[in-house]
Amino acid sequence: MYVDASEQTKFDNNIRIKKFRDEYMDEIYNCMQCGYCLPSCPTYEITAKESASPRGRIALMKAYADGKLEMNKQLENALYFCLGCRACESACPAGVKYGHLLEGVRESIEGTKRDQHQNHWIRKTIFDHTFNNTKRIRFAGKMLYYAQASGLQKLANQTGMVKVLPKSLANMQQAVEPVASPKDRKKRTEVMKAIGTAKAKVWLTTGCVMDMMFFETNQNTAKILNKLGFEVHFYANEQCCGAMHAHSGEKATALELAKKNIEIFENSQVDYILSNAGGCGTAFKEYGYWFQHDKVWKERAEQFSSKVRDMNEFLYDMRDILNFQSFPKKVTFQNSCHLAHGQKITLEPRTLIQMIPDIQWIELDANDSCCGSAGIYGVTNFDTSMVILDKKFTKIKKMQVDYIVVTNPPCLIQMKLGVKRAGLEQQVKVIHIIDLLHMVMKNSVKTNCNLE
Repeated sequence: MYVDASEQTKFDNNIRIKKFRDEYMDEIYNCMQCGYCLPSCPTYEITAKESASPRGRIALMKAYADGKLEMNKQLENALYFCLGCRACESACPAGVKYGHLLEGVRESIEGTKRDQHQNHWIRKTIFDHTFNNTKRIRFAGKMLYYAQASGLQKLANQTGMVKVLPKSLANMQQAVEPVASPKDRKKRTEVMKAIGTAKAKVWLTTGCVMDMMFFETNQNTAKILNKLGFEVHFYANEQCCGAMHAHSGEKATALELAKKNIEIFENSQVDYILSNAGGCGTAFKEYGYWFQHDKVWKERAEQFSSKVRDMNEFLYDMRDILNFQSFPKKVTFQNSCHLAHGQKITLEPRTLIQMIPDIQWIELDANDSCCGSAGIYGVTNFDTSMVILDKKFTKIKKMQVDYIVVTNPPCLIQMKLGVKRAGLEQQVKVIHIIDLLHMVMKNSVKTNCNLE
């Protein structure tokens, strides 16, 4: 029987709306429209528009779920203007899981666009051709190394050839420092043995962007764990955590990646799953939520998530045996949004940094506001991302710090770009907290203390 294409599309849209309503309407109704979220929202702060606030976006979601608004370009733009930083969750007195709502409605949007063949080439490159394939991620890392080592990146910047790239990528590549060579990467062993008797076996997840651009940070993480008596395992078949896919509405792909990681864990016999990237760790901890309606995978996902620890909380629990050397520098700290608002980890990294002897700690004003990176937001909404970043650096510039410490790879790139844009390259360094701790950690640990 012939079915009119427009009727089929309408039918598919209705199914999609019903799915969103069934899964998320209870959470939508939890929003009291009180407005406590407004001061925490970066996009509301710079626009003062209700549609650019969490409260406004939830109202739009409700209208969509009720069938009062069709999914159109205007609605899509409003929902994708959000960074997904989840700062509103920390501010919300009702505990609304805004991040889950955003992922759900974006999944509905992308389903509609796929039906209409409207996916942008940047999205296709990122989600369909790169971050869903471990081999392609590694290949991208190799190409980046060769571009840097051959001088091609430098030449492209000097001659203006880089302008052939989208403005966002042309600017962001300037903040990317030299990456590890394929030769150095091959030196990594599948297992890095503990110094002394092993306390436990851990799977150190390497991440996509982290391992591609900050390979040494992963190695330093493993070295710290070895010093503390942990046997570190790497898995070549580890997949992307799925965070960027989930945040951008590509939930089906995110779930497939999650399943592969869960299977690795089930065959690993490790005691902990550790992450040094705030965004990845949040996704790992939410696998249980992702599969809440899946009878086959729900329990398996919850088991996985129960073993996940962020490196900051893991080291914090062992703070009594950490042994640091003097570091007389002025240091501030930029929250990773998903670490702070998704995992509620804020005290731990600050405590670890302030434990370093002679360090001069300076709290960053509005440190819980996003740097503007937010996954691929800096690519898809570059101009807004830079407004948010430059506003943050007007405050940092006055602080006269030596180091800005971060806990997430996209934040690391974004803050390095901020240093460049603010003309602070000679005064300020941006460093991952793990690299800082590795730099000041002594070879021995304190032995007269008990672990928590």
